[in-house]
Amino acid sequence: MRWRWVGCERGSATIWLICVMALVWLVAGGLVASGMVRVARHRAQSAADLSALAGAVHALAAPAQACHRARTLATANHATLTRCTVRTGVIQVQVAVQLPIPLLGLRTMTAHARAGPA
Repeated sequence: MRWRWVGCERGSATIWLICVMALVWLVAGGLVASGMVRVARHRAQSAADLSALAGAVHALAAPAQACHRARTLATANHATLTRCTVRTGVIQVQVAVQLPIPLLGLRTMTAHARAGPA
């Protein structure tokens, strides 16, 4: 017995396969973009934490040097120090990390941290 294909169904498996593969690529692209955002968020938080700790070393003795030291360490971690305040030996910093996301353009991730005496 031979199968006879109806004319309108011939090649429909190819169309379905293309649709399924497009869906798989869309989901994979979304997962990659989500992963990039998570990595940038962790990079920003790490840079903020390290900058705050580096600045806290100088926060009591030389408050002016504390922000300079925090900025130097943020730059070394490929981040930008956007805010730095020193009050009573406690330093608070905010850093920003630039993140290029495909199809969405350049985005900025920010993170805050503070450090000081226990």
